[in-house]
Amino acid sequence: MPDSALTPDTKQSTMMRKSKFRLGLRQWMTVLPFVAIGFIGIAVFVMYPMIRNIIISFQDYSIMPNAANPWVGFDNYTKVFQDPNDRFLIALRNTFLNVAATVPVNWFLAVFFAVLINARFVKFKIAFRTVYYLPIVTSWIIIALLFKYLFADGDGGFINFILHKQLGIIAEPISWRNNYWSAMVMIWLFHIWKTVGWGVVIYLAALQGIPKDLYEAAEIDGANAGQKFWKITIPLLKPITLFIVINLINGAFGFFPQVYFITQGGPMNQTHVIPSLIYIEAFQNLKFGPASAMGVMMGVLVFILTYTQMKKIGRQRMF
Repeated sequence: MPDSALTPDTKQSTMMRKSKFRLGLRQWMTVLPFVAIGFIGIAVFVMYPMIRNIIISFQDYSIMPNAANPWVGFDNYTKVFQDPNDRFLIALRNTFLNVAATVPVNWFLAVFFAVLINARFVKFKIAFRTVYYLPIVTSWIIIALLFKYLFADGDGGFINFILHKQLGIIAEPISWRNNYWSAMVMIWLFHIWKTVGWGVVIYLAALQGIPKDLYEAAEIDGANAGQKFWKITIPLLKPITLFIVINLINGAFGFFPQVYFITQGGPMNQTHVIPSLIYIEAFQNLKFGPASAMGVMMGVLVFILTYTQMKKIGRQRMF
């Protein structure tokens, strides 16, 4: 339609759309130099490996130069479930056990320590915050060596020495890494001690944002400390709690150093989780196809879980 045939209102609407488009384009061009590095990093280190992993999961992949890498469809996925030792199913079971065992404890300790540090009578809050956060920045290897000493076999291990020699709670020292449940407990304690400080710091920041007048009004109404905690603190922390729980679940799904440095999947491959099994299959057994298939299935599982929870977070307000 020629411009002469347009009404004044139509011309004005068209000019406004063009003006908004030019304004948006200028804004994008202004910020592009600052975000381009981030986009490139995501494309190179996230998107490309993800797409490549999905492709490899459908191939009989070999790292040898000029290998054919034939397309095998879903054979790698069926091989994962046809393992005579059921290693993937065991790893999947352990992954869900990790979530069930560590997430509630981690969340409770984070809330407990954050509320305790935030209390009026507690001094040196920065020092406590640093102490709780210190394990986060400490190397996994260093903490793994510490836990290997603490849970060493015989009375030479600190935990066995306390439980057996000092307290007499157990009749004989426990071989922590040689039994399934004791090894799993060791892994869970390792993970909780390493990661609980992150939740403490996040909750501390959220607690300091709660209006003080809410607590003062509750005191005037005669509420005690427990009532203020359950009726004010916990409800107002709900959005932050959802955020922390989602990250704790993702962290529990991503167990790798906890297993690799402590038990290496033993005893008899019973403590493997999906990431550690992927590592064994890919870099020790050189079975990249099945390893990629396990990675894809784990990614889909985590995505579904995270997406459903993120929808809930999107509908929450802090106050």
